[in-house]
Amino acid sequence: MQHLIDLPVTALRELLDARLISSCDLAEQCIARTESASGLNAYVGFLPERFRAEARAADSRIAAGERLPLLGIPIALKDNVDLVGYSSGAGTASLAGREPETDAELVRRLRAAGAVFAGKLGMHELAFGITSNNAVSGAIRNPWDVTRIPGGSSGGSGAAVAARLVPAAIGTDTGGSVRVPAALCGVTGFRATVGRVPGIGIAPISSTRDTAGPLAHTVRDCALIDEIIAGSPMPLTCVDLRNVRIGVPRDTLWDDLSPGVREVCQSALRTLEKAGAILVDVALPEVMAVDAEASFPVAFYEFMRDMRAYLVEARRGVALEELIGAIGSPDVRGAVGTLLAGGAVPDSVYQQALRARGRLQALYAQAFAQNRVEALVFPTTPRVAARIGEDETVELNGRQVPTFATFIRNTDPGSNAALPGVSMPAGLSEGLPVGLAFDGPIGTDRRLLAICAAAQAALPPAPRVAPSA
Repeated sequence: MQHLIDLPVTALRELLDARLISSCDLAEQCIARTESASGLNAYVGFLPERFRAEARAADSRIAAGERLPLLGIPIALKDNVDLVGYSSGAGTASLAGREPETDAELVRRLRAAGAVFAGKLGMHELAFGITSNNAVSGAIRNPWDVTRIPGGSSGGSGAAVAARLVPAAIGTDTGGSVRVPAALCGVTGFRATVGRVPGIGIAPISSTRDTAGPLAHTVRDCALIDEIIAGSPMPLTCVDLRNVRIGVPRDTLWDDLSPGVREVCQSALRTLEKAGAILVDVALPEVMAVDAEASFPVAFYEFMRDMRAYLVEARRGVALEELIGAIGSPDVRGAVGTLLAGGAVPDSVYQQALRARGRLQALYAQAFAQNRVEALVFPTTPRVAARIGEDETVELNGRQVPTFATFIRNTDPGSNAALPGVSMPAGLSEGLPVGLAFDGPIGTDRRLLAICAAAQAALPPAPRVAPSA
């Protein structure tokens, strides 16, 4: 039986405004689903009575005639987004149980739009990973197969939306951390152009690369939430895919895919072509090499600077050295722990990495302009979700490859270049979701979302996992 929270946010908005349902109805269904699906370990902070109180207040406002874009809609937040009344632990021991003094700026925007907060969602520790196998708060499980990862670092966000514990969630994306869990969990995720969504009150990795973004069932849901958190009240235009030029970077982002992922995504391309989209082969021969020059030096250098500033400015009561020393997940400890032990990125290396990032942005700008394409399309990840515990290596086409590098391979270059990006469900391989990704030029967020909404309407309806209740 379909529940109300199985519906897209846009449909819920219409039903709430027509007084055909209540926010309390939605809250009760979210609470029941969350309690029955506790084995997914999607939430790290869930307070049913607080949730109910916010829903009652929203219903009173609706009854009084108030109309706001998200009034009465439940939304959950990744654990690195500050929300007053909840711990903001960023998935790590030294911040667990510590409540922020103020809301993050994007939370203030969601509140002003009437959102009801369902709770805080689990994540890969400090957002430094894609498995969400967190040694501090436990592994988050993929609702399609509980032995599999949900992706990361916004793993709780992907799992909660896919299992329909909540209609939408907020994640953060540095190198793919919204789009990878969206792909592996079979939902839609959007990463904005860096700088469009304020990062104030969000535990950072890298101000050059970080951005918050929504995960929901549809592109239109993501677009509605993006309007709010980006402060960009620009409704989507309707796009006819006929004569929309979309680039296909076959030489790089379509290379070395699992057979199932390749077939699902190629089938999606055929569907888009039938809908009238013009697919153009686009060469990006240097992108991977230049991305490698920029990626980790920028992230590690800025983590030391930006996390230290966040801890001080947000008065979290923890020093950076204490936070790093208490890291519990072996992969994160291995990556970040060396930064205090003589492994810090030198300023000269950082500056060189920023220059590489500039070259990466130029390569993308050239590819979009010379080929006259409005978006690039590619598989979000080269394979479906790994098994929990495959933290170091995973199988791809008969060989063991690095887990982290493999899952962010296609999303990382666009992230470093600050591009907006979408991942939407394309189908199933081995009974598990496959994501289809679109990147657009810097600053074309609303146009990209409009193109993707048209693409999603052309594709077959996304398969949905059977909910637990």
